[in-house]
Amino acid sequence: MKTQRIWGTLDPFHESGPILGRKVANTGFLNGLLSLDPFDEYHFFLSGAGLRKGLHSFFSSHYPAFLEQGRVKIMDRRDLPDEIASREYFCFHQSDCINYPPHLARVRNRYAKNIFPITATTHSLSYSSYPSFFLNYLWPGTTGRDCIVTTSTAGKLVVEKYFRHLREGLCLSETTHPSPQIKRIPLGVNPEESSLPEEHRKAQAKRNLGMDGADERVNILVFGRIAHYSKMDILPLLRAMQRLFSSGLSRDRVRIMLAGWLDDDDDFPATLSQLAKNMGVELSIIGRPSDERKTDLYRAADIFVSISDNPQETFGLTVLEAGAAGLPVIASDYDGYKDLVVNNETGMLIETIGPEATPELDLMAPLCFDNHYHLLMAQQTAVDTPKLAGALEKLINDPQLRANMGRAGANRVRENFSWSKVIEEHLSLWEELNNVPVESGKLRETLHPTQLRLGETFSHYPTETLAPETKLVCGTTGQAIYQGREFPLMYKGVDRFLNDEVVRKIPFLARKPLDAAELAEKMKSMAGNMDDRDCEFHILWCLKHDVLEKIC
Repeated sequence: MKTQRIWGTLDPFHESGPILGRKVANTGFLNGLLSLDPFDEYHFFLSGAGLRKGLHSFFSSHYPAFLEQGRVKIMDRRDLPDEIASREYFCFHQSDCINYPPHLARVRNRYAKNIFPITATTHSLSYSSYPSFFLNYLWPGTTGRDCIVTTSTAGKLVVEKYFRHLREGLCLSETTHPSPQIKRIPLGVNPEESSLPEEHRKAQAKRNLGMDGADERVNILVFGRIAHYSKMDILPLLRAMQRLFSSGLSRDRVRIMLAGWLDDDDDFPATLSQLAKNMGVELSIIGRPSDERKTDLYRAADIFVSISDNPQETFGLTVLEAGAAGLPVIASDYDGYKDLVVNNETGMLIETIGPEATPELDLMAPLCFDNHYHLLMAQQTAVDTPKLAGALEKLINDPQLRANMGRAGANRVRENFSWSKVIEEHLSLWEELNNVPVESGKLRETLHPTQLRLGETFSHYPTETLAPETKLVCGTTGQAIYQGREFPLMYKGVDRFLNDEVVRKIPFLARKPLDAAELAEKMKSMAGNMDDRDCEFHILWCLKHDVLEKIC
């Protein structure tokens, strides 16, 4: 019989709310995976009813056949142990490497039929709390089948540094505290959705944006969160334009279109507008553009600029989108941009300079909001303004160069960064990881050091703990249940851990005094799937609700 290939996750991938790069990338990944459809089933274990309802709605609208065929299962996360114990999974993949993968590995090691690969993708890597999250990976339960997928070469080095710094600071060895593999697979776009615009489409896009369709001004597009403490400071671009105007470029030849997410109460966009006006730069700010408006912006643009100076940026999805739209890209030589732009071929990389170490900032970062230390890092990371001005001047004055670079960029995105290509790289990785030898003998009982052991940690709170020799007998409520005058009342969320039939029979089993160990054996004989811990839970719950009482 053919073994099913089942893909699993604890994440919905599709999320509502503010449009952020991480969310766009995760939805793109899910769409790419389902379009290629390499698995027999897709299992989602989500923590809340709202998330499950939202994901079901997404599938109903976009992939109804998967639901109708029963190939997508959206389950309560508490179903995870039973599900992975009952079938083999090909892999589990998380949309973010933070939070869950190490703890998912512990559940896998304890319950799973097979040690399936667990992979997870990086997004922003610069938050001060992240060392503690990456510390969770360094434990004996990490196997060679576990892997962090970094989206950029620069991001891969960041993760390697995290593990190196943790081992150095805590005196940990790679033998006793292994880390997962680290592989680079980029994010993607759908080039067919952003093909090179024809001239009439470009003109129509300009009209949709309130411009003259025949306007010959060079439109410079900047896309990203409009905040000086996030992704990039736009002011150096205005300074570069000011240099060009001083050297003779007509102010009427260019326009800057700044688009992206902005907060309602943020006064920074107004400050930017006034600065641009003072410099003689025509600046249009388009906040929270719709998908249709976003498409028009890419079509109406002639040059794309992204001068990231902030470690919060790791990859650069908008750089890919611009390349797919046939735009030459001027980008800072920074973070993941180094992988995305081929200098002097698909665009131009502008040199940057920053600090080698920031010891004072490191001390305070955990005590501050993330935008505080991100801003301070960004403000000591300089994009070379003269070279930025030179790149702008070159592209503004050379339409043919813009066309050539745009065409080369579109071809490169199509060949290397389509979601179908990205998913194929993940498939190859999952196949490779499944073939890594694993010593599974000790894994089942290996505890994770950072997981809170609730029972043990708080075992001294009660007067005593349940012991095998604890004497029990049917309680008053138990007698009423046995006589059919009452029924067990089980709270939602607890009912999944209780066997209703067993609870109803316990009063009969305890009609005469017996100890906890003897009662547990009787319960197991009734329900063969119960283990010692299940029996203990049932007995303690029955004591709590007077189904049983303790004999002193």
